[in-house]
Amino acid sequence: MSRLNGRKALVTGAASGIGAATVRRLLADGATVLACDISSEGLAGTFNHIANLADPQAITTLAAAAQSQLGGLDILINNAGVCPVGTLDELTDDQWQFGLDVNLLAPARLSKACLALLKASRAGRVINTGSILSRYGDAGLGAYAASKHAILGFTRSLAMELGPYGVTVNCVQPGCIVTGMTRGMLENGEAADYYRDKSALKRLGQPEDIADVIAFLASDDARFITGQGIIADGGVMTHS
Repeated sequence: MSRLNGRKALVTGAASGIGAATVRRLLADGATVLACDISSEGLAGTFNHIANLADPQAITTLAAAAQSQLGGLDILINNAGVCPVGTLDELTDDQWQFGLDVNLLAPARLSKACLALLKASRAGRVINTGSILSRYGDAGLGAYAASKHAILGFTRSLAMELGPYGVTVNCVQPGCIVTGMTRGMLENGEAADYYRDKSALKRLGQPEDIADVIAFLASDDARFITGQGIIADGGVMTHS
């Protein structure tokens, strides 16, 4: 029997990168998956749903789809994310708000909308995608780092609230992963070499590296892990 056999999962940001790899891994492990993204291209869940998670009403509709299509929810993976880039004097209020809407408020709103389903699960899991920028900062990434610091704090607080219901809440914190979000930056050979050299493993991460961590956190093997930020960066943070 696959370790997630019979489990019902919702994955956001599921059309590419870490999200798509996570959908593939959860399906391989036996889960039924509702895959959500802002576009249908690349979605390959058991069920697929299109939503702009910056819109609170879209989140309400998505939670209702989890109930109607999955018949419940055991695993919520808040993976959708955006990366506003710019120094403080360059970023607009709209860029700040969009980053917070997608990276922080959407996970909070979706978790709230799915609370009853998660509490009813025999093995509820909430897994948020953070970043190693949940731990430090970098020039030009203030808005992104602020939202990722915040998602770690939210994770820890929600873990305390949902623990009595047997629901675990964790945050996976990837390093530099080759995805659509990072590909433009990494096409510059110097940038790829920089992140590769900082890694203890001397390679860039792949979406499957993070999907495997998420699948572990979703499983019974991780039943006693909650409120944690799990760094998966190939050893980059060992320098800090």
